[in-house]
Amino acid sequence: MPEITLRNITKRWGKFFGVDNLNLDIADNSFITLLGPSGCGKTTILRMIAGLETPTSGQIKIGDRVVFDSDAGINIPANKRKVGFLFQNYALWPNMTVYQNISFGLKNVKEELDSFDPAAKQAQDMIRALANGRRIKEEIEDCRGKDGKIDKNKAYIKLIDTFTLSMFTAKELFELGIHEASDPVKAAQEKRGIYENKLKALQDAYKAKGQELDGEGRILQGGKVLRGVRKLTKEEIDSKVRRVSRIVKIGMFMDRYPAELSGGQQQRVAIARTLAPEPEVLFMDEPLSNLDAKLRLEMRYELQRLHVETGSTFVYVTHDQMEAMTLATRICLVNNGVLQQYDAPLDVYNRPANLFVADFVGNPSINFVDAKGKQEADGSFRLDILDTVSAKFIPNGKINMEKWFSDRDSGEEKRKNAEAERLKDKKAVEKSNKDEVFKYHVAKVEEEDFSIQDEPVITNEDFVLAIRPESIAIDPDRADSRGTLEATVYGAMPTGMESTLKLRIGEFLLTGVIFGGVTYAIGEKLKISFGSTNILLFDRKSGKAVCAGRLEV
Repeated sequence: MPEITLRNITKRWGKFFGVDNLNLDIADNSFITLLGPSGCGKTTILRMIAGLETPTSGQIKIGDRVVFDSDAGINIPANKRKVGFLFQNYALWPNMTVYQNISFGLKNVKEELDSFDPAAKQAQDMIRALANGRRIKEEIEDCRGKDGKIDKNKAYIKLIDTFTLSMFTAKELFELGIHEASDPVKAAQEKRGIYENKLKALQDAYKAKGQELDGEGRILQGGKVLRGVRKLTKEEIDSKVRRVSRIVKIGMFMDRYPAELSGGQQQRVAIARTLAPEPEVLFMDEPLSNLDAKLRLEMRYELQRLHVETGSTFVYVTHDQMEAMTLATRICLVNNGVLQQYDAPLDVYNRPANLFVADFVGNPSINFVDAKGKQEADGSFRLDILDTVSAKFIPNGKINMEKWFSDRDSGEEKRKNAEAERLKDKKAVEKSNKDEVFKYHVAKVEEEDFSIQDEPVITNEDFVLAIRPESIAIDPDRADSRGTLEATVYGAMPTGMESTLKLRIGEFLLTGVIFGGVTYAIGEKLKISFGSTNILLFDRKSGKAVCAGRLEV
């Protein structure tokens, strides 16, 4: 499967930038999720790669092939990019059977394909299946109903799935009557000889023309498969339909109509239809959003399995962080059309690049705590938090804040200069949806109305601590209060294996997740500490992550 590269991709409508100067490398055979809030640009990115939307500027490559380049005037249409697209709405034809829905897009395919001999392919498939007469009989006998009769349609599906056949070949194999013979092994061997002679005659005919047949019935000349522009044969279409129906396990529904299927089964049909043309890349735009919670979970497992079995590159759009975390090999988190972070799921969760990423990923949400202080000579930070609490933050590694602040300021200066230089171009457009530092939320008992307050003056002594709920520990048996804070249970939601708590410290609220079947009463006094080394420190001025470490109070 090909690698996908996006370089300086921008999409704007007037002064509104849907996607702003995006650079992205999607490795082959990866499962990428485009994650972000509604309207952030993730579907636009997907549609631009697929060819359903035209970028304003930039370059897109799929493998070694440039499919879009604004400077070179290249814009290959969607139907020529060899990509599959699975929409939020399954868009199945209600008047067509499952088989017809899946095969519909294959009938009009006309492109350069391997040349092959259908008769030779069928003979090879029959020879392969007839090598196991006993298995043929077992599979067909397994389709005998209570009335003693064999369900032919069920038998055909069994033979198709067991021996990887087309429907045409499965029917011919059934009609040989191997299952009716007292010695199915001997009967299969006799029939096999007929097909071996038939195949040999075909091979001799091609040999006379200086050609040969390979094990898949393809025609070779000089050791290379001959290719030519043609349509798919009925046998090829059927083989492709049966192949994808096996992958998504819907072989028994081929004669049904969409209205006769459940939501999950319809989803499988839509996936099969997308996979049938063997796309190099599979794009999915929130394909599970119409399913109930239980079915969504099942389909996530199916998509994981599908990704491994097909070996395709998956690009998946979702605003559901749980889907992104569980499915992806890498998450591409977008906000306001700008790439925020592109990392493995656990890296995005444990080491968010900025306040927005920290806030968006994680359920329950991360706790933000304002902190004021500075770095000490030993590298630690002396901070004032929660109004009255003095704390010490110890980074996991060495960090020089003077250099960090200098790099931050020089980087911002370069960005401003680059933007000013860009706007000198007469064709350049100033971005109306300005990028701003994320306004994080500090939870309090009584929420303040920030709309009537003046913007605070932010200095280099202003930081933000971000504490994941699972990083809050409760010390019920601790004899003294050193290293702990006293908190009051403000709310408790036990779920069996864990409890989500709202903990009140003064006028502030922290969310904690406590594992185990312990029941907490509202108003109960607890001692809490922060034992994790994954406490995050952010620069309040820029919103960027400084480092991770541990917190002592």
